[in-house]
Amino acid sequence: MSTATKNEHGRIARIAAINIGVALTVVTLKYIAYAVSGSVALFSDALESIVNVMTAIAAFSAIRLSAKPADADHPFGHYKAEFLAAMFEGAMIAVAAVLIMIKAYSGLVNGVELAHPGLGLAINVLSTVINAGWAWAMIKWGTNWRSPALVADGKHLFTDVITSVGVVIALIVAILTGWTILDPLIAAVVATHILFMGYNIATESMSRLMDQAASPDIEGRIRGVIEANGHGALEAHDIRTRQAGRALFIEFHLVVPGTMTVDDAHVICDRLENSIEQSIEGSEVVIHVEPEYKAKPEESGAVPL
Repeated sequence: MSTATKNEHGRIARIAAINIGVALTVVTLKYIAYAVSGSVALFSDALESIVNVMTAIAAFSAIRLSAKPADADHPFGHYKAEFLAAMFEGAMIAVAAVLIMIKAYSGLVNGVELAHPGLGLAINVLSTVINAGWAWAMIKWGTNWRSPALVADGKHLFTDVITSVGVVIALIVAILTGWTILDPLIAAVVATHILFMGYNIATESMSRLMDQAASPDIEGRIRGVIEANGHGALEAHDIRTRQAGRALFIEFHLVVPGTMTVDDAHVICDRLENSIEQSIEGSEVVIHVEPEYKAKPEESGAVPL
């Protein structure tokens, strides 16, 4: 693992550790807001934030595990641990949605009595501002550093922000109109929304665990680098990619003249590997050399050189 990669892992791990502290702070504020107001909607907000703490710990553990170097049992590294954490987050969001639905149903059946909604609202707004800023930062850092766990956690926090906005709206309307039934109703609506958000996070992570290919833009860049640096060879075909956490594994067949020496073919392979890995950060390249009778037509997707 290069020094730059180690530094990147270190930054990601530090952000994940700070995330646990932020989650604990926010859940404390939201529980206080619920305790002083008695609002079902604020309860739903606090409950989802408890899930935030659990998923923050899971993300931190996965990031630490994914940073471990490859070993005999895991020759391709431990990068996919981050996708497992993202799947866990999706599942926890779904659990929170179900629990909120149960509380909302109880509120609809038995009614809700709001004690100090104004104070609860003020505390909730403070926690929402903290969450919104931190979620934006997590997604930005996770995208820049190619960390699925940070991105998933950031998206999860945005569901918490959406929940909080819904809660604020519900409480303001309930206070102004006296329609306290709006409190459990908005909690049910928000629970439905975060249920779908959890589903999307889980399915996206499942797709990545099943070796999802790189985006068309990345694959186009790979083909461009091969065309620009493959002189001496005849063509490249069967280009395949798979994303695993922050690593992108790339493999393809390189067709060379039958009379070319192994040394010359090796020089071309080294040039291509270095060029691709410099152009596509986090990429790891494997090239299989073939003689010219193995060439494939351009219509099959081959890259002529």
